Amino acid sequence: MNIKNVYILDDRAILYINGEDSKEFLQNLISNDINKVSDVNSSFSSLLTPQGKFLYEFIIVKHKSGYILDCEKPQAEELFKQLSLYKLRSKVEILNLTNEFVVAAFSHEKFLTFDEAKDQPGYTIKYREDPIFLDPRNKDLGARLIINLEKLYLSLKKLDLHDANLKEYYSLSHSLGIVPKDLNKLKDKLFGIECNFEELNGIDFKKGCYVGQENTARIKLKNKLSKRLFPINLINGKLHEGESIYNNEIEIGKVLIDSDYPFALIKYLNENFDEKANFKTKEASININKPDWIKN
Repeated sequence: MNIKNVYILDDRAILYINGEDSKEFLQNLISNDINKVSDVNSSFSSLLTPQGKFLYEFIIVKHKSGYILDCEKPQAEELFKQLSLYKLRSKVEILNLTNEFVVAAFSHEKFLTFDEAKDQPGYTIKYREDPIFLDPRNKDLGARLIINLEKLYLSLKKLDLHDANLKEYYSLSHSLGIVPKDLNKLKDKLFGIECNFEELNGIDFKKGCYVGQENTARIKLKNKLSKRLFPINLINGKLHEGESIYNNEIEIGKVLIDSDYPFALIKYLNENFDEKANFKTKEASININKPDWIKN
């Protein structure tokens, strides 16, 4: 990622949760510990089904008296509705500020040029009043700035950042093994822990109860994690969502995202999974990339 490049993430949405019960409200729902979120630290988290299946993911940033949720735009409306259902009598206000704020991403190297910056995922500083944070999932994804749309281009000019092709950012995310888009294709298809949320700093196993906690903890404690979400590369042919992946006629996975940045749920502990092998679907030949941050 070039130090002068900035990527305007126009596929991101901003929800804002405010009110005297906002901290407790989020703590009872999300897979991470809201106590980790402060003026100097942002966190990655998710909202799961009661069975522990994936629904939504987002980055949480402390802002003024509430919390910003940086989420994928196609998921924003449903996430807003889901949070509203859980609201009940909580003294919480949930706002969709997507039309007012924008998310911009730039390099890890550029982030470290700020005087207050620290080289740790999630570390958060302010540029004037706007939060800038090193991606809490993986610092190789760089930093993000959340800013009012009206101030965006003047601020980017002062920061000496120049608009670059968003596909470069998507490709980097895919190569790192982090889903950049099309998250709705994962809904209810796999457990949150199978999305590698532990390695991406999105699950806290020491916090109290949250939605989906029981199955998530059981899979972890009983060492039943046998499938993971991995990026795949198309060698030739065409992918189709939901189709099986084979090695020598043995099924070792299933395509979940079949777009330009495809991902599959892989039985990565299966003896037929070999990172160096070429795998087949009905109409395609593919490679499967196991991210280097997955150690087992």
